[in-house]
Amino acid sequence: MDQKIYTLTNVLQIVIAMGLLNVWLLRSNQNTPYRGGNARSLTEEFSSYGLPSWFRYLIGFLKLSCAVFLIVGIWIPMVVLPTALLLSFLMVGAIFMHLKIRDPFKKSLPALLMLILSFSTCVTSL
Repeated sequence: MDQKIYTLTNVLQIVIAMGLLNVWLLRSNQNTPYRGGNARSLTEEFSSYGLPSWFRYLIGFLKLSCAVFLIVGIWIPMVVLPTALLLSFLMVGAIFMHLKIRDPFKKSLPALLMLILSFSTCVTSL
């Protein structure tokens, strides 16, 4: 792989991983303008989508695992593509949840940005 592409992929991996860790570990109980519906936390957000509480744990586990695997992927590149594909799929789901409850477009922007970054990671890791 070309060194510039490899470096770009690594930067994408770190940016995505830090974003996921920030949302799921540091800001999960904080209000942000991007939470679905009128939610003030991740728990309320999943509830506003009509999803059961176990689903929040599943998605949280998957997204935190993706963050870890993207960091590990700096040293073990073979894990990057499947991880970025899974994360792209999860972000499509997040966008659909915002659409389901008719959120304004602004609330979907973080998921859309993460989808673009994840998909770009897929492309650059080929």
